[in-house]
Amino acid sequence: MKMAPIIEAMNRHPGEIQKLLVHTGQHYDERMSKAFFTNLGMPRPDIDLEVGSGSHAEQTARIMVEFEKVCLKEMPDLVIVVGDVNSTMACTITAKKLGIKVGHVEAGLRSRDMAMPEEINRLCTDVLCDYLFTTDRFAGENLRAEGVPREKIFFVGNVMIDTLLKHRAMAKDLGLVNDLGLVPKGYATLTLHRPSNVDEKSTLQEIMDALARIGEEIPIIFPIHPRTRKMVKSFGLEHYFENGSRAGGIRCTEPLGYLDFLHLNMNAMMVFTDSGGIQEETTVLGVPCITLRENTERPITCEEGTNVVVGNKRENILAAARKVLDGNAQPGGIPEKWDGKAAERIVDVLLGLSW
Repeated sequence: MKMAPIIEAMNRHPGEIQKLLVHTGQHYDERMSKAFFTNLGMPRPDIDLEVGSGSHAEQTARIMVEFEKVCLKEMPDLVIVVGDVNSTMACTITAKKLGIKVGHVEAGLRSRDMAMPEEINRLCTDVLCDYLFTTDRFAGENLRAEGVPREKIFFVGNVMIDTLLKHRAMAKDLGLVNDLGLVPKGYATLTLHRPSNVDEKSTLQEIMDALARIGEEIPIIFPIHPRTRKMVKSFGLEHYFENGSRAGGIRCTEPLGYLDFLHLNMNAMMVFTDSGGIQEETTVLGVPCITLRENTERPITCEEGTNVVVGNKRENILAAARKVLDGNAQPGGIPEKWDGKAAERIVDVLLGLSW
């Protein structure tokens, strides 16, 4: 989703940029692949490393071994990595050890929370990269504070917003809200998957207590992550979902594709999440976002957007939701350069570099 607009922008310069798209296979869902490649027109990868799942160390090691083979065969002048997953860090380290320059899209985001694997990935990636493409002013300030030379930093905007704006009209026309018997702006959506929220029974139970209370007033639609479903079952917390109905409660669904979930979020009264990207998407959609984390690497969504970070304590979740229910949600605007043209700016920068 982050690489697609960059590939599209590169395709406008076939005589100047030759590219190969590598999919590591870190994240893959057979059920959703058709939606990504066919319905959304996502670019199909030229190379699939098929590394699959595993521990952080196992996955990172497999990616490095397989990506090194690609680099040695193709000898690229530049590697572009996106985001903050294990693939981002693994491919960066591999390329740099082979003397290949690397550009990082979504550079400079910081949560200051070293318990988050993504924070470690971000720090390791940014310190090694030659070109750092940032989404907002906070990211640039973080990099400069860490000693990154200004000439390496390029403020381009947010490629995920490029993707959202491209597919917004398509998502708007879907009928899922109606199919679920919901009323636009009369329900909430929920995502929950982080270990800090779902791996301890007491924490997960406290979150679910708060959501169950909110569910007495509006239905909450929960496309449940497989990890979370597993923990709910192991802790014996299935009863929280027994009263989910069109009128209220917490209604679980299977994980949804990008367009379906975008459709639900744009029509929701509010969104509860512990995801990173959803904080950005709700800001652009103008939908109140209640982030169930103690920190965020995307503070721009709080300062300029619709996001509030409340942690995972019952009373804080309820207080934030009550403001929205009472019509007192935090008003928000759209951050600078979140205009659907980030990928174009990235490619313009690449064309002007001597890599």
